[in-house]
Amino acid sequence: MSELASRSQLRLSFLRWAMLTVPLTVLLGFMSSRIAEPAGQNAWFQSLVKPAAQPEGWVFGAAWFILYILIALALAIVLNARNARLRWIGVSLWCAQFLLNLIWSPLFFGAHQIGYAFYLLLMIFLLSFATVLVFGRIRPLAAWLMLPYLAWLCFAAILNKQIDDLNPGAATKIVPRSYELPPTTTGGALPPAQ
Repeated sequence: MSELASRSQLRLSFLRWAMLTVPLTVLLGFMSSRIAEPAGQNAWFQSLVKPAAQPEGWVFGAAWFILYILIALALAIVLNARNARLRWIGVSLWCAQFLLNLIWSPLFFGAHQIGYAFYLLLMIFLLSFATVLVFGRIRPLAAWLMLPYLAWLCFAAILNKQIDDLNPGAATKIVPRSYELPPTTTGGALPPAQ
């Protein structure tokens, strides 16, 4: 017996998926960034030499918030595509890339492993690209919603690589207590040691 759903039932089903995926994705992304001190509050990161293309700290927070919403909506669209042949492959790819995404902030900001974080970004990009290809076969809109994320991953990888090149030995860099940031500091270079 085949099952037919009306447009309103399909919309309601999508909204249920979106009400699960969007808050969960944003929350997990936020928690991942808080495991290690965020860039604006991280004395080690602030002591690094940054590339000229490095945007202000608030840009990253705003961009990730929007990107997490977009990729969560893409996931909700695919989850809502009942009986789609590639549905679970797409969902599995999405989950794999997102899990790696959650590891990046603790690896970069917490463990200070800039080089490994760069290679992790490359893996995230490859899995995300595969996700876009599979999502495109299921629901093209889901693939389109993932494209800004792919573009941002490219930008983030370039910045990550430039920071790695500009800061050899950054993983072992010790920041003296005099470099501690005041609680209201949101970014910028640290003053030279006295």
